[in-house]
Amino acid sequence: MIGNILNKNGYIDYSEEVVANIIGVSTMECYGVVGMASKNAKDGLWELIKGENLSKGVKIHSKENEVSVELYIVVEYGTKISVIANNIIQNIKYNVENYTGLNVSSVTVNVQGVRV
Repeated sequence: MIGNILNKNGYIDYSEEVVANIIGVSTMECYGVVGMASKNAKDGLWELIKGENLSKGVKIHSKENEVSVELYIVVEYGTKISVIANNIIQNIKYNVENYTGLNVSSVTVNVQGVRV
């Protein structure tokens, strides 16, 4: 479990997969993102993940209801990477904090490739 929140009705526990899917969908909503990148451990190659399993390009580290996120993405050729990264960071922080109540302490965006 990534985090748990206590409210008047009891505890809410979040699994890592649920938070990673929220992060993946939030990333794909941003302009200029072609897809998530997943590392193939066997070959050391990066493969493009478009829509089947967006959580593969997300690594989450958590402590005391705070989440730090590491993303691996592929961007579209001709777009400004710094603008895309800032949009992704803002979108992830907004969605994760509003949907789950967990605080996002940091988001690291790793661009693994550029697609034409």
